[in-house]
Order: sequence, then C-alpha cells, then structure tokens
Amino acid sequence: MGDRPHVLLAGVSTRALAVSASRAGYRVTAIDAYGDLDLRAVAQVIGIHGNRGYSALAAAGAARASGAGAVAYTSNFENYPEAIGVLAAGRRLLGNPGPVVVRVRDPLELARTLRRAGFAAPAVRGSPPSGRQRPGAWLLKPRRSGGGHGTRVWRQGQAVPRTSYLQERIRGASGSIIFLADGCRVTPLGISRQLIGEAIFGAQGFRYCGSIMGSPRRPVFEQQAELQERAQALACFIADQFGLVGLNCIDFIAHAGVPYPIEVNPRYSASMELVERSSGTPLFALHAEACQGRLPARPPAGDPDRTFGKAVVFARRGVSAGDTRGWLGRPLGDVPHPGEQIPRGRPICTVFAEGRGPASCRRSLVARAAWVYRAVELRARGAA
Repeated sequence: MGDRPHVLLAGVSTRALAVSASRAGYRVTAIDAYGDLDLRAVAQVIGIHGNRGYSALAAAGAARASGAGAVAYTSNFENYPEAIGVLAAGRRLLGNPGPVVVRVRDPLELARTLRRAGFAAPAVRGSPPSGRQRPGAWLLKPRRSGGGHGTRVWRQGQAVPRTSYLQERIRGASGSIIFLADGCRVTPLGISRQLIGEAIFGAQGFRYCGSIMGSPRRPVFEQQAELQERAQALACFIADQFGLVGLNCIDFIAHAGVPYPIEVNPRYSASMELVERSSGTPLFALHAEACQGRLPARPPAGDPDRTFGKAVVFARRGVSAGDTRGWLGRPLGDVPHPGEQIPRGRPICTVFAEGRGPASCRRSLVARAAWVYRAVELRARGAA
C-alpha cells in the first residue's frame, strides 16, 4: 500500500471519482457530504465536523488532516475558487486552478467569448431586459449553480439579484460533452443526454437526475453526428481560450443539431463514469496525465453496441434506508448507510443500467429506481 500514490478527493459526492482513482492504482482519501457505504469500500473518509455540515470551505479545511501529495475536486468546488486554493495548498493540484475556474464559470464572459468567435450560444444578462418579453423566454439561474439547483423560469418584472443572472431559454434536449484537455488541446471522450426533472426518479423542475451515454451506432440525439462534431469544436475552443486541463464537460441544449452551451463544468462530473463503465478504462489515470500536459493518443474505446445510463433516485418522502449492506452487490452507487434517515428531496442512491439502445437502457433505469423506492418506502410504511 505504501507504494501507491496517495490522492485526496473533495466535493459534495466523491464516490465515482474515488472508484476511478482506486482502479487507477491510487490510495484514496475522500471528503464529501455523504461518506457513502461504497465510498468507504475504496477510500479512507475524513468526516466534516461542526454544526453546518458540508461546504467547499469546510471540506478544504478538513483536508489539512490528510498527508496526500495530490488533490482533485468534484462538485461544488467550481463555485468556490478560494476553496480550491485552500484545498491545494502544499499539494499537487490535479485539476483546474482557481483563476481558470473564475473565468470559465463567469456566464457573461463565457457567452461573450463564444459569440465573438461565432459560436451559437444563449444570450446572457445580469439585469432584466427592457420591453415586453415572451413568457418563458428567460431562465433565472444562480451564479453558483450546479445540477439545476435554484434554476427557474424568469417572470416579467422580477428582479435579478446580484447572485443570479438571466440566460435565454433554448428549447431542445439537454446534454453534455466530456473531454480531456491539456491547456490548449482536447481529446473528446463521449456525449450524453441528460435526464432533467423527471418525476419517475423523484426529481422536478430543472434538477439533474441522470445521463444516458450515446454512441454513433446508438445515438441519443437527433442529428447526433452533426451535434457531436460541433460540440467537439466547442470544447476545443473553450479549452484553448480558458486554459482548461484534465477532465471537463460542457452542458448544452441540443437544437437542430447545434449545441447551445449553457455551462462549463471544469472538473469531474456526473456523466463521466458512464465512459468508464463502457470502456473499462479508469478515467482518473487519464485525468492525472492530462493535468501534466499529456493526452492519450486516442480516446478509450467504448462498446459501440451498448448504451450505458445512470439515474439519481431522489426521496419522494422522508425515508429510512434500512439495512443497505446487501445493496453493494447490485447495480447501485452512492449507497446510504444502514438506517440512514433521508429527507424528502435528497438523493437516496444512484442506479445504473445498460441496454441495446437508449429506450431499453432507460426502461432498466426506471425498473431499478422502482426497486429502490420499494425497498425504502415499504419499510417506511411497515414502521408507521
């Protein structure tokens, strides 16, 4: 064990990245909001103490207890660049530094940069538009955004707080492109369709609740070939303009084969483990290499005839997880602790599935989410 490089991971949820790092040969220490059962199977977990629980700054402070020589972060550190500096103090940062994150996460600067270069991008404003607006034309989004939290439709006459901004609402399908970057060049890894606000997984509004990874043979979008080509060009431009390194993704709305970028996630993101499940390649190893300026000669080859998906299952009511030790052998992730109390609206766990195409993959995700609900809600009714 002493010969394995030691890495510290921090973020709201680190389980997927910890599994990848462990598979890549690292000894992992993790700090997150959950400390899930399957995270503890691959990492030493540092708890966050205090009345306020998890925050990026609290996680960065708790990181001082670890002797790891390298560090990487997941969501929501991109919203707290000062916490990235604290987290990386005295360690090798495997990821984008704070100054890069500040620029690429500024929605107004990102939109201006893209539009000047001729890319299609939604309009963005920091104040209400003048004149009468079409109902539903704008979204009000928090500047410290993530997973659709806090996003809602802007209403005529509604103020725009300094902590928020307006983004033109583009009608289409939500998706993302995953890529490796070395500061100027990129290696695309995959394109996925996002599941947003689906009640069958306990989500609502604009909340992210999963992804389905496509391939040229098993497309998840109309006009996917054109969409993927344009999304790759977008990734190349953004990576070069902002100096991105390592694993990154761009969330977009697909409309008529055109990706309209709505947000850049300059860190490991939720859909990335689907690339790993398809290809069998631990992405953390590629991430570490890319952060040192080395991109792979070719992207890891996934299974072109299988579609891979994941869904986050949110509690529809307050529930108790019961004895979850048997869940570890199932196609589940982010497994809660036995007896853990999960409030309404919080994630219970993640379910995984694969199929011959997007429709069969989604059906399997729905069936596995139903199994999770039966496991926790029947127990809740029995205890009532």
